[in-house]
Amino acid sequence: MMNKSGRYNRLYDQIRQLLLKCENPVARMATICADLHHNMPKFFWTGFYLLTDQRLIVSVYQGPVACMELRRDKGVCWASIQSGETIIVPDVNQFPDHIACDARSKSEIVVPLRNGALEIMGVLDVDSTETNAFDQTDAIWLEKITDLIYNVNNR
Repeated sequence: MMNKSGRYNRLYDQIRQLLLKCENPVARMATICADLHHNMPKFFWTGFYLLTDQRLIVSVYQGPVACMELRRDKGVCWASIQSGETIIVPDVNQFPDHIACDARSKSEIVVPLRNGALEIMGVLDVDSTETNAFDQTDAIWLEKITDLIYNVNNR
């Protein structure tokens, strides 16, 4: 069985090759969501929320129906945007102001999405039905993969 880092390395190479075929950021996000969601066993919900007029609106995703808009300054996604950092939440029930779009979600990782000018455009949000599903390996690789959306030609 391939370890997590090895799996991410293989997916990174595969995703990078796919993204070179299309310059549209939303198409790239859709490809990333599908590839990660169907190849990472603990990924229950995998998607992007994008900043639109100071609102955080769901974009492409894989998994059950999501919250369409996340209330401003609440939850993990807004915390990631405000800090500019990836946030790993081992147990969502322990996170203040957690927004529960699906009660089956038990842990979460949120990665800021930056454009080529390093402005935050939104977040990649991944939920798992298991507690403690995400660690620094996920953070490192999801940051690298998310970076491909606007910078694939430079990688």
